[in-house]
Amino acid sequence: MADVAAGARVRPPDAAGARRALGVACGAHAVHDGYTDLLLLLLPIWQAAFGLGYAEIGTLRSLYVGTMASLQIPAGWFADRVGLILVLAAGTIVAGSGFALAASSDGYVVLAAALVLGGIGASVQHPIASSIVARAYDGLRSRTALGTYNFAGDVGKMVLPAATALLLTLLPWRTTLWLLALVGILGGVLILAMAPAFLRRRRDAPAPDAAPRAAAAAAGTAPAHRAPRYGFPVLFSIGVLDSATRGGFLTFLPFLLTAKGASLPTVGLALTLVFAGGAAGKLICAQLGARLGVLTTVLLTEGLTAGGILALLPLPVEAGVLLLPLIGVALNGTSSVIYGSVPELVPESARTRSFGIFYTGTIGASAVAPVIYGMFGDALGVPMTMTIIAGLVLATLPLAVVLNPALPRRAAS
Repeated sequence: MADVAAGARVRPPDAAGARRALGVACGAHAVHDGYTDLLLLLLPIWQAAFGLGYAEIGTLRSLYVGTMASLQIPAGWFADRVGLILVLAAGTIVAGSGFALAASSDGYVVLAAALVLGGIGASVQHPIASSIVARAYDGLRSRTALGTYNFAGDVGKMVLPAATALLLTLLPWRTTLWLLALVGILGGVLILAMAPAFLRRRRDAPAPDAAPRAAAAAAGTAPAHRAPRYGFPVLFSIGVLDSATRGGFLTFLPFLLTAKGASLPTVGLALTLVFAGGAAGKLICAQLGARLGVLTTVLLTEGLTAGGILALLPLPVEAGVLLLPLIGVALNGTSSVIYGSVPELVPESARTRSFGIFYTGTIGASAVAPVIYGMFGDALGVPMTMTIIAGLVLATLPLAVVLNPALPRRAAS
C-alpha cells in the first residue's frame, strides 16, 4: 500500500513489535513513577542532613512535581519533532542524572537544582510513553494496552521505593542515590536498544498504520466515527476531577485513620493496601472498559469510590483497613479507562500533544487538590472533608454521560 506522502511502503507493527513497544513504555513508566514516589522516603533524610525546615522540604517536592507537570506539553511538542524514543531515552537519563546531582549536593540550593533537573527528565515520560502505546495498538486493544502501561507505573511506585528503603538500611543515602541514578541512566540506554524500528521514525513521517487507513479511505471503507470537538475537553474534565479526588483522599486517609486510633505501622499498611488495590484496579478496569464500555465502567468505578469513602468514615480501623483494597481498585480504575480513550478522541497527529495536556491537568490537579482540601480540613475537620471529596467524585457521572456519544460505538456503552 502506497505511502501517502512519499510512495514508500509502510507496514504496521507486527505483534512482536507492538509488544516491544509496550514493554519499553511500561519500563519507562515504572522507573519514572518509582522515582516520583521514592522522594517521600528521601525528604526526611535530607531534612536531617541539611537542617531544613518543613517549608523547605515541601518546596523540594513541589519543585520536582511542578517541573514535571509544567513541561508535559513542551515535552510532547519536542518529541513530535525530534522523535519519541530519542526524547524518552534522554529524559530518563536526565531524570537519573538528577539523583546523581542530589547525591553530590552540599546544601539546599544544589539539592533544589537536582530536583528541578529530575523533574525536567520526568516530564517526558507520560505524554511520550502513552503515545508510544497508542501507536502500537489501536481501538479496544489501545485501551487495554494503556491499562497495562498504567499498571506498570503502579508497580514502579511499589517496587522502587521499597527497594530504596532496603538500600537505605544497608548503605549511606548518598551511595543509595548513586545507585538510583544508575537505574535511570541504564534505563535510557535500554530504551534506545529495545525500541522497535517503527518507533524510531520521526513523528512527521507517516504513522505505521497511515497507509492501510489511507487505502481504506480511498476505497470508501474508512471508519465512519469522527469524534466531536467537545469529546476531549469532557474527558479532560473527568480526568481532572478523578485525579483531584485521588490526591485528596490519599492526603487525608492517614489523618482519618490516626483519629480512629491507628498506629503508624497500621497507617503504613493501609497505604500499601490502597496502592496495591490501585495497581490491580488499573489493570482490571482497563479490561472492563474494553468489555463494558467507558460509560458503564466510569459509573461503576466512580460510584464505588464515593460509596467506599463514605462507608469508611464510620467504620473502626480494622474493618476500614479491610475495605481499603476495594477503594484502591475503584480509586485508580477510572484513570485506565479515560487515559485509554484519549486516542479515540483526537487525531493521531495530535496524540502526543493531547496526552501532554491531559497529564498536565491531571498531575496538576493531584498537586493542587490537597492544598484546597486542606483549607476545608482546617475549617470543617477531616470527616467532613472526606465527605466533600466523595461528593466531588460524583460530578464525573454526568460528564461520563455527556462523553458517551463522542466515543466510537465499540468503546461506548
